[in-house]
Amino acid sequence: MIAIRHAADRGVSHYDWLDSRHSFSFGGYRDARWPGFSALRVLNEDRVDAGGGFPTHSHRDMEIISYVLDGALKHRDSTGGSLTLMPGELQLMSAGAGIAHSEENASLVDPVHFLQIWIVPDRIGNVPGYQQKALDGAALRAGFTTVAAPAGESAPFVIQQDARLAIAWSAAGQHHRLTLNPRRSYYLHIARGEVMAERHALAGGDALMLIEESGLDVRVDADSELLLFDLPGSVQRP
Repeated sequence: MIAIRHAADRGVSHYDWLDSRHSFSFGGYRDARWPGFSALRVLNEDRVDAGGGFPTHSHRDMEIISYVLDGALKHRDSTGGSLTLMPGELQLMSAGAGIAHSEENASLVDPVHFLQIWIVPDRIGNVPGYQQKALDGAALRAGFTTVAAPAGESAPFVIQQDARLAIAWSAAGQHHRLTLNPRRSYYLHIARGEVMAERHALAGGDALMLIEESGLDVRVDADSELLLFDLPGSVQRP
């Protein structure tokens, strides 16, 4: 089964300093058709004005990924993490038994545009942790590269779930043919650009969901940043 989540149909939250688009139910946006997808619980596209940001608040039992498209995001958390996240990097925070953090625009002049992603962990009460690293740009430009995976697999980020995130920075004219496991679920998010995925024209903010599919064919029509989530066929909330 293949389904499309169109960018224009996402939920919207707008404040003085924030414009946020919600692929799934979040905050004041509730849609019973879109509570999440397998272990993928939140995928928000956020634009934060200069000087704005999310003040210190707490989470628990969630794997939280931040991916900056433009600008710079300043992070602080109760584990002692205090870094600025830039395009070309990834941040993965395991909230576990409880973590407090803030995410703020690092600039007083320019906005920051980023994705906030939550994945349900495979168990509750994990030890909180924070990871931030630069991504391998050469590998991502060559094709989909796994950047987050469970412990023991060869990925730079460890995620507390039977889930994987692959990213591609694809130039116009590239063509990706991927083999999928039909017992798993996949979510392709177009962060920006234009692609033809399984004969569906998709642009920035659109997504393609695949269930019980054995392959994925993606033709890149304009320079694109693509995120592919490899998820359990179903997930039991811990």
